[in-house]
Amino acid sequence: MIGRNSLYGPLDPAPDAGYAAPPPRKGFFTDTSVCIGCKACEVACKEWNDVPENLFQMLGTSYDNSHSLNANQWRHVAFIERPGRSTAPDQPAVDLGMPTVGAPPSDVPDEAKPDFQWLMSSDVCKHCTHAACLDVCPTGSLFRSEFGTVVVQDDICNGCGYCVAACPYGVIDRRKGPEGDPKVGIAQKCTLCYDRLTANQRPACAQACPTESILYGDVEELRERANERVAALHEQGVMDARLYGNDPEDGVGGTGAFFLLLDEPEVYGLPPDPVVTTKDLPRMFKRAGMAGTAMLVGAALSFLGRPR
Repeated sequence: MIGRNSLYGPLDPAPDAGYAAPPPRKGFFTDTSVCIGCKACEVACKEWNDVPENLFQMLGTSYDNSHSLNANQWRHVAFIERPGRSTAPDQPAVDLGMPTVGAPPSDVPDEAKPDFQWLMSSDVCKHCTHAACLDVCPTGSLFRSEFGTVVVQDDICNGCGYCVAACPYGVIDRRKGPEGDPKVGIAQKCTLCYDRLTANQRPACAQACPTESILYGDVEELRERANERVAALHEQGVMDARLYGNDPEDGVGGTGAFFLLLDEPEVYGLPPDPVVTTKDLPRMFKRAGMAGTAMLVGAALSFLGRPR
């Protein structure tokens, strides 16, 4: 029996989309606590999906030179400088399970060093259980795959931009430039490497990640691993560790790509309480229909009541 969210309906999107015997839902678990900001996932995504290169745009505002998710950036590794959170002198550093060679020698005393921490986070399309982009697409360009993911078909998209406005995460974007690119104006985003999935291969970003910060697999198994990882970090004293996007009772029914964060979602530029933007459409249409019917009845009564 397919589970249901009390507000929005089925929790397994593939059967809800009409697939009779789909494989287990696939997705990403991104563990930001072991992300080193190498951007190998960005490069692999661009190479495999033929996404235009824009890795060396010096912004002048950050060490992050790819800025944000957009039509030319389906994976984005954010560099977030969090001030005032460095380890206290009397508190040992927490072992996050990463290989290390230690800090280089320095004559600067610890109390004179900057008090900040880097947070690295590889962001991507969330592949929502209840995807507003699917609801508003007038051409059927966006479709739900048998793996539960949301995929864009370039040759069907008419560039209307409805999906851009509907996405509660601001993920989808219409491609701008370079000139001559046939996909300019077309909605673009991560497809979870749908073509690789159909060939039983891992998505390019997960394949390239050197620290296994990006884990790919069955969503339910990934959720179990994510809960175990959070529990392990809490035991090590990392009490800020939390999961984002893994709750089936949230405003989008949970996501197929979810994250382990080390701070509030807002610090990473993520909405704290995302809600599928089309959830009120049925009620709006119902009320609009009732209002239209009332107007017609009123007009008819007015016509019938006129003196002859």
